Amino acid sequence: MDSVFTGKVSKKGQVVIPAPIRKALGLKKGSKVLFVLKNSEVTIKKLPTALDWAKLVEQIPVEDVNIDKNGYFDPKKSQDFHDWMVNG
Repeated sequence: MDSVFTGKVSKKGQVVIPAPIRKALGLKKGSKVLFVLKNSEVTIKKLPTALDWAKLVEQIPVEDVNIDKNGYFDPKKSQDFHDWMVNG
């Protein structure tokens, strides 16, 4: 079931994001958010930080792939790359 929270708009157009939502999104002071308006509904998403991107990049496997002048590689030497190329 969806959780529903209310907020109030200030004279300056500012809205405080309710604490349960801030906690769920991991929002801290200075966090940047993205507002998406679609069909009169607003979605709020936390924008990734440089640290978030760095953590994602750390998870990417690294494999040296030797590609010859004709654009071919040896699938036996680069099994993960071959699997990625074939299966996506």
